[in-house]
Amino acid sequence: MSKEGEQDRKIVRLKLSDQVFERLRELVASGELAPGDFVPSERTLMERFGVGRPAVREALQAMQSKGLITITHGGRSRVNALTAGVAFSQLDDIAKLLLSSEPANIEHLKVIRHILERGTARLAAAKCTSKDAADLTELIELQRAQLGDAEAFMKADIAFHTRLAEITGNPLIKAITEMMLTWLFEYHASLLLWSGREETTLSEHAVIVKCLKANDEDGTEHALEAHLSRADSKFSSANQT
Repeated sequence: MSKEGEQDRKIVRLKLSDQVFERLRELVASGELAPGDFVPSERTLMERFGVGRPAVREALQAMQSKGLITITHGGRSRVNALTAGVAFSQLDDIAKLLLSSEPANIEHLKVIRHILERGTARLAAAKCTSKDAADLTELIELQRAQLGDAEAFMKADIAFHTRLAEITGNPLIKAITEMMLTWLFEYHASLLLWSGREETTLSEHAVIVKCLKANDEDGTEHALEAHLSRADSKFSSANQT
Protein backbone atom coordinates (compact mmCIF):
# COMPACT_ATOMS: atom_id res chain seq x y z
CA MET A 1 0.00 0.00 0.00
CA SER A 2 1.28 3.50 -0.86
CA LYS A 3 2.13 6.02 1.81
CA GLU A 4 -0.92 8.06 0.84
CA GLY A 5 -3.09 4.96 1.06
CA GLU A 6 -1.82 4.25 4.56
CA GLN A 7 -2.61 7.81 5.60
CA ASP A 8 -6.15 7.54 4.19
CA ARG A 9 -7.05 4.39 6.11
CA LYS A 10 -9.81 5.04 8.61
CA ILE A 11 -9.05 4.74 12.30
CA VAL A 12 -11.26 2.06 13.77
CA ARG A 13 -12.47 2.67 17.29
CA LEU A 14 -12.51 -0.48 19.40
CA LYS A 15 -15.81 -1.49 20.94
CA LEU A 16 -16.02 -0.82 24.65
CA SER A 17 -16.28 -4.54 25.35
CA ASP A 18 -13.08 -5.15 23.36
CA GLN A 19 -11.28 -2.52 25.40
CA VAL A 20 -12.52 -4.08 28.65
CA PHE A 21 -11.38 -7.49 27.40
CA GLU A 22 -7.88 -6.15 26.69
CA ARG A 23 -7.68 -4.60 30.15
CA LEU A 24 -8.77 -7.84 31.80
CA ARG A 25 -6.33 -9.84 29.70
CA GLU A 26 -3.54 -7.52 30.82
CA LEU A 27 -4.51 -8.11 34.46
CA VAL A 28 -4.20 -11.87 33.91
CA ALA A 29 -0.92 -11.53 31.98
CA SER A 30 0.61 -9.31 34.67
CA GLY A 31 -0.42 -11.66 37.46
CA GLU A 32 -2.67 -9.13 39.17
CA LEU A 33 -5.40 -11.70 38.54
CA ALA A 34 -3.71 -15.03 39.29
CA PRO A 35 -5.00 -18.57 38.62
CA GLY A 36 -7.73 -19.41 41.12
CA ASP A 37 -8.48 -15.76 41.96
CA PHE A 38 -12.05 -14.57 41.89
CA VAL A 39 -12.83 -12.18 39.03
CA PRO A 40 -13.99 -8.81 40.36
CA SER A 41 -17.76 -8.35 40.32
CA GLU A 42 -19.46 -6.75 37.34
CA ARG A 43 -20.19 -3.63 39.41
CA THR A 44 -16.55 -3.35 40.47
CA LEU A 45 -15.38 -3.66 36.86
CA MET A 46 -17.97 -1.13 35.70
CA GLU A 47 -16.67 1.39 38.22
CA ARG A 48 -13.01 0.60 37.56
CA PHE A 49 -13.24 0.97 33.78
CA GLY A 50 -16.05 3.52 33.59
CA VAL A 51 -18.27 1.43 31.34
CA GLY A 52 -21.76 -0.07 31.44
CA ARG A 53 -22.83 -3.60 32.37
CA PRO A 54 -23.29 -4.81 28.73
CA ALA A 55 -19.63 -4.05 27.89
CA VAL A 56 -18.42 -5.85 31.03
CA ARG A 57 -20.60 -8.89 30.44
CA GLU A 58 -19.54 -9.19 26.79
CA ALA A 59 -15.88 -8.92 27.79
CA LEU A 60 -16.28 -11.60 30.46
CA GLN A 61 -17.96 -13.92 27.96
CA ALA A 62 -15.01 -13.38 25.60
CA MET A 63 -12.60 -14.17 28.43
CA GLN A 64 -14.44 -17.43 29.09
CA SER A 65 -14.58 -18.42 25.41
CA LYS A 66 -10.79 -18.09 25.27
CA GLY A 67 -10.38 -20.28 28.35
CA LEU A 68 -9.02 -17.47 30.54
CA ILE A 69 -11.82 -17.58 33.14
CA THR A 70 -14.69 -19.83 34.15
CA ILE A 71 -18.02 -18.14 34.69
CA THR A 72 -20.17 -19.79 37.34
CA HIS A 73 -23.81 -18.81 37.24
CA GLY A 74 -24.99 -18.04 40.75
CA GLY A 75 -21.39 -17.90 41.97
CA ARG A 76 -18.15 -15.98 41.54
CA SER A 77 -16.15 -16.43 38.35
CA ARG A 78 -12.53 -17.57 38.68
CA VAL A 79 -9.33 -17.11 36.70
CA ASN A 80 -8.13 -20.32 35.04
CA ALA A 81 -4.58 -21.63 35.14
CA LEU A 82 -2.95 -21.01 31.77
CA THR A 83 -1.76 -24.37 30.44
CA ALA A 84 -0.68 -25.71 27.07
CA GLY A 85 -3.97 -27.60 26.88
CA VAL A 86 -5.97 -24.41 27.37
CA ALA A 87 -3.93 -22.63 24.72
CA PHE A 88 -4.21 -25.34 22.07
CA SER A 89 -7.91 -25.88 22.73
CA GLN A 90 -8.43 -22.45 21.18
CA LEU A 91 -7.30 -23.95 17.86
CA ASP A 92 -9.78 -26.82 18.01
CA ASP A 93 -12.67 -25.39 15.99
CA ILE A 94 -10.41 -23.78 13.38
CA ALA A 95 -8.36 -26.97 12.99
CA LYS A 96 -11.46 -29.10 12.50
CA LEU A 97 -12.77 -26.65 9.91
CA LEU A 98 -9.42 -26.74 8.12
CA LEU A 99 -9.38 -30.55 8.05
CA SER A 100 -12.99 -30.90 6.90
CA SER A 101 -12.73 -28.23 4.20
CA GLU A 102 -9.47 -29.57 2.71
CA PRO A 103 -9.09 -33.37 3.03
CA ALA A 104 -5.46 -33.22 1.88
CA ASN A 105 -4.63 -31.57 5.20
CA ILE A 106 -5.32 -34.87 6.96
CA GLU A 107 -2.42 -36.41 5.03
CA HIS A 108 -0.27 -33.41 5.94
CA LEU A 109 -1.23 -33.89 9.59
CA LYS A 110 -0.20 -37.55 9.42
CA VAL A 111 3.24 -36.47 8.18
CA ILE A 112 3.50 -34.09 11.14
CA ARG A 113 2.54 -36.96 13.45
CA HIS A 114 5.43 -39.07 12.17
CA ILE A 115 7.91 -36.24 12.69
CA LEU A 116 6.60 -35.33 16.14
CA GLU A 117 6.17 -38.83 17.53
CA ARG A 118 9.52 -40.10 16.30
CA GLY A 119 11.21 -37.23 18.11
CA THR A 120 8.99 -37.80 21.12
CA ALA A 121 10.01 -41.47 21.21
CA ARG A 122 13.71 -40.59 21.49
CA LEU A 123 13.15 -38.00 24.22
CA ALA A 124 10.86 -40.34 26.15
CA ALA A 125 13.30 -43.26 25.89
CA ALA A 126 16.05 -41.17 27.46
CA LYS A 127 13.85 -40.21 30.41
CA CYS A 128 11.60 -43.24 30.89
CA THR A 129 11.43 -44.53 34.47
CA SER A 130 10.08 -47.82 35.77
CA LYS A 131 6.95 -45.91 36.89
CA ASP A 132 6.45 -44.55 33.37
CA ALA A 133 6.81 -48.02 31.86
CA ALA A 134 4.38 -49.46 34.41
CA ASP A 135 1.82 -46.77 33.60
CA LEU A 136 2.08 -47.50 29.88
CA THR A 137 1.73 -51.24 30.49
CA GLU A 138 -1.40 -50.56 32.53
CA LEU A 139 -2.79 -48.44 29.69
CA ILE A 140 -2.22 -51.32 27.27
CA GLU A 141 -4.32 -53.56 29.52
CA LEU A 142 -7.01 -50.88 29.78
CA GLN A 143 -7.01 -50.67 25.99
CA ARG A 144 -7.26 -54.46 25.76
CA ALA A 145 -10.38 -54.23 27.94
CA GLN A 146 -11.99 -52.09 25.20
CA LEU A 147 -11.78 -54.81 22.53
CA GLY A 148 -15.11 -54.92 20.74
CA ASP A 149 -15.77 -51.20 21.23
CA ALA A 150 -13.92 -49.43 18.41
CA GLU A 151 -14.48 -45.89 19.64
CA ALA A 152 -13.40 -46.69 23.21
CA PHE A 153 -10.40 -48.61 21.84
CA MET A 154 -9.27 -45.55 19.85
CA LYS A 155 -9.69 -43.25 22.86
CA ALA A 156 -7.52 -45.67 24.84
CA ASP A 157 -4.98 -45.49 22.01
CA ILE A 158 -4.88 -41.70 22.36
CA ALA A 159 -4.34 -42.11 26.11
CA PHE A 160 -1.35 -44.40 25.50
CA HIS A 161 0.38 -42.03 23.06
CA THR A 162 -0.40 -39.01 25.25
CA ARG A 163 1.15 -40.70 28.30
CA LEU A 164 4.20 -41.54 26.20
CA ALA A 165 4.49 -37.86 25.25
CA GLU A 166 4.18 -36.88 28.91
CA ILE A 167 7.40 -38.78 29.68
CA THR A 168 9.35 -36.13 27.74
CA GLY A 169 8.55 -33.62 30.46
CA ASN A 170 7.50 -31.13 27.79
CA PRO A 171 3.86 -30.02 28.32
CA LEU A 172 3.67 -28.58 24.80
CA ILE A 173 4.55 -31.94 23.24
CA LYS A 174 1.93 -33.65 25.38
CA ALA A 175 -0.81 -31.12 24.51
CA ILE A 176 -0.02 -31.12 20.78
CA THR A 177 0.08 -34.92 20.66
CA GLU A 178 -3.30 -35.30 22.36
CA MET A 179 -5.03 -32.76 20.15
CA MET A 180 -3.39 -34.01 16.95
CA LEU A 181 -4.49 -37.60 17.60
CA THR A 182 -8.00 -36.49 18.53
CA TRP A 183 -8.28 -34.64 15.20
CA LEU A 184 -6.90 -37.58 13.23
CA PHE A 185 -9.22 -40.16 14.75
CA GLU A 186 -12.24 -37.88 14.38
CA TYR A 187 -11.63 -37.56 10.65
CA HIS A 188 -11.06 -41.27 10.20
CA ALA A 189 -14.60 -42.17 11.23
CA SER A 190 -14.50 -45.14 8.86
CA LEU A 191 -12.16 -46.82 11.36
CA LEU A 192 -15.09 -47.26 13.71
CA LEU A 193 -16.28 -49.96 11.32
CA TRP A 194 -12.81 -51.48 10.91
CA SER A 195 -11.55 -54.29 13.11
CA GLY A 196 -9.22 -57.26 13.05
CA ARG A 197 -5.89 -55.63 13.90
CA GLU A 198 -6.51 -54.59 17.50
CA GLU A 199 -4.25 -57.32 18.84
CA THR A 200 -1.50 -56.13 16.50
CA THR A 201 -1.85 -52.63 17.91
CA LEU A 202 -1.57 -53.95 21.46
CA SER A 203 1.51 -56.02 20.55
CA GLU A 204 3.16 -53.02 18.93
CA HIS A 205 2.47 -50.90 22.01
CA ALA A 206 4.10 -53.61 24.13
CA VAL A 207 7.23 -53.54 21.95
CA ILE A 208 7.41 -49.76 22.31
CA VAL A 209 7.17 -50.06 26.09
CA LYS A 210 9.90 -52.73 26.14
CA CYS A 211 12.26 -50.39 24.29
CA LEU A 212 11.32 -47.46 26.52
CA LYS A 213 11.97 -49.50 29.64
CA ALA A 214 15.46 -50.30 28.34
CA ASN A 215 16.02 -46.59 27.58
CA ASP A 216 16.77 -47.66 24.01
CA GLU A 217 16.34 -44.48 21.96
CA ASP A 218 16.97 -46.06 18.55
CA GLY A 219 14.81 -49.08 19.32
CA THR A 220 11.93 -46.95 20.61
CA GLU A 221 12.01 -44.70 17.56
CA HIS A 222 12.07 -47.67 15.16
CA ALA A 223 9.25 -49.44 17.03
CA LEU A 224 7.16 -46.27 17.02
CA GLU A 225 7.79 -45.65 13.32
CA ALA A 226 6.83 -49.24 12.43
CA HIS A 227 3.65 -48.81 14.45
CA LEU A 228 2.74 -45.54 12.73
CA SER A 229 3.52 -46.90 9.25
CA ARG A 230 1.29 -49.89 9.86
CA ALA A 231 -1.41 -47.56 11.21
CA ASP A 232 -1.19 -45.45 8.04
CA SER A 233 -1.72 -48.54 5.86
CA LYS A 234 -4.69 -49.36 8.11
CA PHE A 235 -6.14 -45.91 7.46
CA SER A 236 -5.70 -46.36 3.71
CA SER A 237 -7.30 -49.80 3.69
CA ALA A 238 -10.22 -48.61 5.76
CA ASN A 239 -10.86 -45.69 3.44
CA GLN A 240 -10.77 -47.91 0.38
CA THR A 241 -13.34 -50.39 1.65
